[in-house]
Amino acid sequence: MKNRLRWAGVFTLAVLIWWTAVPIVALHAQGSDQLDYGMISAIRQEELNHSQVMQHVSWIADVYGPRITGSPGFLQAGDWAIKKLKEWGLANVQREYFPFGYSWSLVNFNASMVEPQYQPLIGYPKAWTPGTGKPVTADVVRVEINSEADFQKYHGKLAGKIVLPQPAREVQLLTGIIVQRWTLDLLKESETTPLIGPEVQVAPIDPQQPSETEIEQFFKNEGVVAVLDRGIDAFMVHGDNQMSWLTQRTDGGTIFVQSGGNQALPNGGDVVPQVTLAVEQYNRMIRILEKKIPVKVSLDIETKFYPEDPQKPNASNIIAEIPGGDLADEVVMVGAHLDSWQAATGATDNGAGVAVMMEAMRILKAVGAKPRRTIRLALWSGEEEEELGSKAYVREHLMDPATQSAKPDYSNISAYYNLDNGTGRIRGIWLQENFADVPIFKSWFAPLADLGVVGTIAPRSVAGSDYQSFDAVGIPSFQFMQDRLEYNSRTHHSNMDVVDNVQPEDMSQMAIVVAVFAYNTAMLSQKLPRKVFPLIGGSASAN
Repeated sequence: MKNRLRWAGVFTLAVLIWWTAVPIVALHAQGSDQLDYGMISAIRQEELNHSQVMQHVSWIADVYGPRITGSPGFLQAGDWAIKKLKEWGLANVQREYFPFGYSWSLVNFNASMVEPQYQPLIGYPKAWTPGTGKPVTADVVRVEINSEADFQKYHGKLAGKIVLPQPAREVQLLTGIIVQRWTLDLLKESETTPLIGPEVQVAPIDPQQPSETEIEQFFKNEGVVAVLDRGIDAFMVHGDNQMSWLTQRTDGGTIFVQSGGNQALPNGGDVVPQVTLAVEQYNRMIRILEKKIPVKVSLDIETKFYPEDPQKPNASNIIAEIPGGDLADEVVMVGAHLDSWQAATGATDNGAGVAVMMEAMRILKAVGAKPRRTIRLALWSGEEEEELGSKAYVREHLMDPATQSAKPDYSNISAYYNLDNGTGRIRGIWLQENFADVPIFKSWFAPLADLGVVGTIAPRSVAGSDYQSFDAVGIPSFQFMQDRLEYNSRTHHSNMDVVDNVQPEDMSQMAIVVAVFAYNTAMLSQKLPRKVFPLIGGSASAN
């Protein structure tokens, strides 16, 4: 695993020794700061020779598995993380709770086509879907609802049936980009892309088309046993880099499945049980039905809902610190989300990010780092439900975005760094339009170039994870630019999100980069410069 990185480390150690004698000066908006190349070397050597990052991700994903916020797997993974952080000597290790709603877990699932021929089905119940109550065998029917008139067409005909609501989808040859590594040309291009990303073209809403909620309620009222779908279409649209726009999502038994109910409502909103199947098996049933041959499916779904205790809500963020020295009241934050979806073990989304952030903290403790500022780790929950955990933290500790009323700690945060793009190594950083930080980051990337860090600083503000919660209130917050590998095409929110698709060398590289950035930020003479924050009115300084 480590051979290539270790040889790179031997070469760079020699270079760093020379650089220590002739230090490079990092420009800062309010002065200059000399990098501690001895500490950078120690960070590198600790990770290259004593890495534990793959052990972390295996515990998180293999042992505790799917981690819907508040579910048993999520809570057990959090207990494990808290234990490790305390073992490493981190301070103020704690859970911070916030309201979430009902948690959910899958207890048991079996699905088979039993007529006209037997076939086990590859599929996964959607999160927050209720169970079937008992094993059921039912006729399968294709239902197409495109207008209000279709409700009357099917009224009284669906009781006890299993419904297929989508047409068959052609399985495409995999001719697009499947494994993504940033090319130098694309990295160069990202430095000059417009600050406003490409606009997603959304098909206009047909006023005659009933809403999903209306259709779900109709199925419930009609006594439908379950709904089977074949998931989203094959091409993923993701706006944070140009490569993502070309990504073709794979089929071949890969299933992309998320939520089929509402965590805020009892029993997921009392919807019909919903399962996403492999497209190939869904298509087979459609083709058989088109031949006027009956199809029967046997289905057994058992799920569990966890009501929220107002005194101890289902959602919690895990916080831990390396206390600072002379600037201990000021804070550098690193974070990743611990929660995941249910079809796999959440290894690349986002066990990898959690493992790297934990490993960065372990490294800093192992090398005896004495940061001037406090370095704070946050493992978020509720990210998959629109960054609920990081939003709760920002609202509680920094600023309520609605009122822009700053808390005392608002002015003390220097930066927040985030990882949530899978297992690929870091190539650069998204600037979020914090232009004053460019010369600082350039100097920090320089001694990491041999590890594959190109040092790209892309100016655009991107979206999609917990850094948005900090950016929304003007905190310098950054998502690292990673090679996506199979993240967009295969592992993101799918049944292929497993440890086997995590890349050990890339994980070690990421841990080094994060530890270096956290330490460097903590040692600056001044906090990182902030971009202008568009206030509604008044001042964002602490009261």
